[in-house]
This record gives sequence, C-alpha cells and structure tokens, in this order.
Amino acid sequence: MAFKHLVAFVALFMAAFGAVSPARAQPLQIVVFGDSLAAGYGLAAGDGFADKLQAALVAGGHDVAVANAGVSGDTSSGGLSRLDWSVPDGTGLVILELGGNDMLRGISPDITEKNLDAMLARLKARNIAVLLAGMRAAPNLGAGYQKSFDGIYLRLAEKYGVPLYPFFLDGVAGNAALNQADGMHPNAAGVDMIVERILPVVEKTMAALPRNS
Repeated sequence: MAFKHLVAFVALFMAAFGAVSPARAQPLQIVVFGDSLAAGYGLAAGDGFADKLQAALVAGGHDVAVANAGVSGDTSSGGLSRLDWSVPDGTGLVILELGGNDMLRGISPDITEKNLDAMLARLKARNIAVLLAGMRAAPNLGAGYQKSFDGIYLRLAEKYGVPLYPFFLDGVAGNAALNQADGMHPNAAGVDMIVERILPVVEKTMAALPRNS
C-alpha cells in the first residue's frame, strides 16, 4: 500500500508542477549558414565566428550549441542548393550570412535576392527562426549596383518579418588591423569585433523565440 501511495504522490506532483520539457532541456541549436566569413577562412581552430559566438553566448548564461555551416566561396545559389541538408531538423535559429561572393563576382542583385528569398521561405516553412546578416556592395561596382544590392537585405527582412543585422562586417571592413592580409577576411581580432557587435541582436532574437516565452 505504501508503494501505491508513493506512486500516486509522484503522479500528483508531476501534474501540479509539470515535468521538464525535453525541448527546453536541450541547448538551443543555432546554425551559422554562410560563406567564408562564417566558415572561418584563414583562422585557427576556435577562432571562427561560430566558435566565438557560442563562447560569448555561453558566457552570458545561454544554453546554446552553435554549428558552423559556412562554406568558403559559397554564393547564394550554392547556399540555396545545400540549405535543406545543411540545416538539420531541431535547429532553432539560423544566422543567414550570404551574398558577399555574389557581389564580388558581379552577379545580378536580382538573382541574389531571389535565392535569399527562397532560403527564407524554406526556413519559414520549417518553422526555423532566422537572423538575416546583410552585406554591402563595393563602391567600385557603381552606384546603381550598390543601391540595388544593398537594398536586398532590408527588403527581405521586412517581407519575412525577420530581424536584420545590416552589415555583418560592421566595424571590421576597411580596418587593416582587423583583417587578414587579403583585406577581405577578418582575423581573430576582427571576429571578436563582429561577435561583440552582433551579440545583442542575437540575444534579442533568441529572447523572442517560442522556447523562451
């Protein structure tokens, strides 16, 4: 009889207070989906954006696992072709950072926008939140190209209602001390700057996710 009473007590306790949800017991899965800027081109292990973002989030008390799904040289077309298998089920947030290589190759902004639009639509259909990281065109491509390319990210952020970090390389682009010798890829200190600046936006995005409600 005592054992039966114990079982009944445990059942009442769980009904009253609820068991820990398996979804909430797991770290938030974040995927950084992008090109060489996400992949950590030219950097030592642990110095890439995904690793340093995870360290900063964990230091801030967040239970997260940040996966690096960056591919050096990737364009928006390449990203679209690998999106479905690069972002696994269970992902809670994707930081989408693509378009820089399209710009460097002079690809039509219309194509870049179409590809990013399709990626956002697919992620939305899978109920995966997105933080869109924007890029900016080099001035030497002309004012018309620059205006069209730079406007891609705001237009898509507004269309899909996703948060936008306007320029992934904010504070780093053009600063020789924060870039590798090629002048395009951040060094370890440059990654630190990117993480420092984007971190509040990532945390705000995380706070709005259903699992945190």
